[in-house]
Amino acid sequence: MIQDKERRKINAAWVKALRDKLGLTPTQENAGGLMFVLQAGTGFGVFPSSGKPSGTHTQLAIEVEDLEQTVKDLQAKGVKFEEYDTPMLKTVNGVADFGGTKGAWFKDSEGNLIALGLPVPAFSPVRA
Repeated sequence: MIQDKERRKINAAWVKALRDKLGLTPTQENAGGLMFVLQAGTGFGVFPSSGKPSGTHTQLAIEVEDLEQTVKDLQAKGVKFEEYDTPMLKTVNGVADFGGTKGAWFKDSEGNLIALGLPVPAFSPVRA
């Protein structure tokens, strides 16, 4: 359990933002952190850390079926998507098109960079 009252308030606000903006609610909570379950039984854990996120690389990626609509829905809830304009990455209205797949990124209140993307097909190695 987090002992610092101010830190507990920040965590409560962060969990509220995940629930209200992303529709995510923790399924487990203990002294080690929180567990979230996504569609098809996948999930992720969140735990206290003394490190500080750089915000320069993806901390978590979530697959969504309709990226553009998901981005619009989240923008309507106040989520601000990152905009990039580099030779390697260009976004339009928060969405990058990689010629066959698309992605979008936003930062949570703690500065973690979270990616949304279209489902990536899983391939099995060919066996002889």
